Amino acid sequence: MLFHKKLPFFLGLILVIVFINPLTKAVAADNTVYQLKVYHYKTAAQKQVIEDYLKDIFVPYLHKGGISKIGVFKTLEADTADRRIYVLIPFKSLKSMDQFSESVLNEIAAAKNSPYATAAFDKPPYTRLESIVMNAFYKMPSPAVPALTAPKEERIYELRSYESATEALFINKVKMFNTGDEVGLFNRLGFNAVFYASVIAGAKMPNLMYMTTFNSKADRDKHWEAFGADAYWKELSAKPEYQHNVSHADIIFLQPANYSDF
Repeated sequence: MLFHKKLPFFLGLILVIVFINPLTKAVAADNTVYQLKVYHYKTAAQKQVIEDYLKDIFVPYLHKGGISKIGVFKTLEADTADRRIYVLIPFKSLKSMDQFSESVLNEIAAAKNSPYATAAFDKPPYTRLESIVMNAFYKMPSPAVPALTAPKEERIYELRSYESATEALFINKVKMFNTGDEVGLFNRLGFNAVFYASVIAGAKMPNLMYMTTFNSKADRDKHWEAFGADAYWKELSAKPEYQHNVSHADIIFLQPANYSDF
């Protein structure tokens, strides 16, 4: 009798498992958890304070703690509407991210000689600080340093955020990257991806994010031209099961800081 009462619960659990199955590999225990910190600022003085803090305190603290492959990226100088600095941090788990977040606050508090740590309430080093948490796709479970030849100051990094109208359509788009092997297509065409990930905490959910890299803006345009003309992409994007799974896309052009690991 007790089993019959619990049957609806077990059936519901099975339906949930079946529904999220395309994502189960994407959130496997050995996949990277990313934190993408976004520093919004307005003035050159704020930018300098943020960069000095990241270069002299934050990134070295991460390296000392055994965390490597930290990306620091800045919006282009022409982007004056909302200037930002992005910091990509790879963690082994949500627990390690939480532990680090707590310890770094103590590190900031102890940095008595840092303008970032000692900024007054009416002269903050940024306008806002945003944090996005993501799980790496199983097709690319860890970040990769791009194999580029141009100096960092000439490179273009492209961060994309794909929003979906519903959770089901979001899962469908993630499946397109993994099972549909859109990730493999990017690899074949030499897009030099840094990461692909599902957002699990952020302001624009449901969405995924990924970053590709190029030697220059012209190099970037050439790659996307090849992507649009590729026979496999035409076949994949035309499949009925992958229609309408992106409702909005944000494309952000960035350049790496000279102290970035990427």
